[in-house]
Amino acid sequence: MDMLGGLTAAEFLRDYWQKKPLVIRQAFPGLQCPVSADELAGLACEEGVESRIVIEDDKGKPWQLHNGPFSSDRFSELPEHDWTLLIQGLDHWVPEIADLLEHFRFIPNWRLDDIMASFAPKGGSVGPHYDQYDVFLLQAQGQRRWTFGGHCDHTSPRVEGTPLRILSSWEGEETVTLEPGDMLYLPPGVGHHGVAENDCITLSVGFRAPTVDDILTGFTDYLCNQAGAEAHLTDPDLALQHNPGTIGPEVIDKLDALIREQLSDRRQLSLWFGQYTTAPKNMDIVVPAEEPLEPKQMADLIQDQQPLRWNEGSRFAYHDLCDETALFVDGEQYLLRGDARPLAPLLCAAARVDMHELTRFAEDEALLGLLCNLYNQGSLYFE
Repeated sequence: MDMLGGLTAAEFLRDYWQKKPLVIRQAFPGLQCPVSADELAGLACEEGVESRIVIEDDKGKPWQLHNGPFSSDRFSELPEHDWTLLIQGLDHWVPEIADLLEHFRFIPNWRLDDIMASFAPKGGSVGPHYDQYDVFLLQAQGQRRWTFGGHCDHTSPRVEGTPLRILSSWEGEETVTLEPGDMLYLPPGVGHHGVAENDCITLSVGFRAPTVDDILTGFTDYLCNQAGAEAHLTDPDLALQHNPGTIGPEVIDKLDALIREQLSDRRQLSLWFGQYTTAPKNMDIVVPAEEPLEPKQMADLIQDQQPLRWNEGSRFAYHDLCDETALFVDGEQYLLRGDARPLAPLLCAAARVDMHELTRFAEDEALLGLLCNLYNQGSLYFE
């Protein structure tokens, strides 16, 4: 893949993914940043957009964090240099930014977090730090100097007096300057520090993974909401014991068997994980269509090959079960059987749906109803 500096996707995943950094010169040759600094500042003033400003020296305090939304006057109050504006989930608000994600589909949809934009004048940065996720740092405008390398964790020394996790006593192992179109991949735990050499915009394409705590608490909470979870533990074979304070081994055996039975249900695990990983990060953008469609109207638009795409804030994934396929869209599950099963991979393959392939599914009344529902709830829209 040209985006990976001549590496195939398989080679990149084998040699670099979650293993070591990679500098890719001109991953996106001729890239023109789809947003300007002024547009980012405008987004930072809007409710529902997650925005932050980081100032390196804020009235004598190191690396201070300010959360948006901001007033337009806030930007005129900032110093001339050494600060950064961050806009989280930019792909949710700008379709041209969301389109960049199509180049990263060699990584599963469920791993995607979002695209964050970072604007900074000369000297601006968010300090030396490390992240717990995989990230591709794409230079979109101007130049940024990156120093990176060395594994960091919760024991790494940090700067005091800041709410941010800024590393102290860290030097890095390699320094590069990224030009527009260049990209740096960093696996989790690798220290890095990017400093703007002039007015610049960097797009951070982030990929998340749940923590063990997320998995354990999320799945058990899901099981607790399933039918039968309200049943009480029974002990009709209770026997007389010498001391009433004793918790006998047979009790622990029963608890162990109950928990193992619940946790070993792969079907429930699959359904929970699909719903969990596709739950939209921002509910403010996945909103019902202003003008809901009836199935007949939906069928006509599909027949006319009107381009259909995901809402920029929506998440699509699927999982094949024994005799059915579970389609997951924005935290909801839809079970498809028989000839309907291929609809799931079709809808999940790319943000823009293959309309030629979709036509045959629209002939089925139930599937047309599903597509209509996805449109009306805001997960799909016609361009």
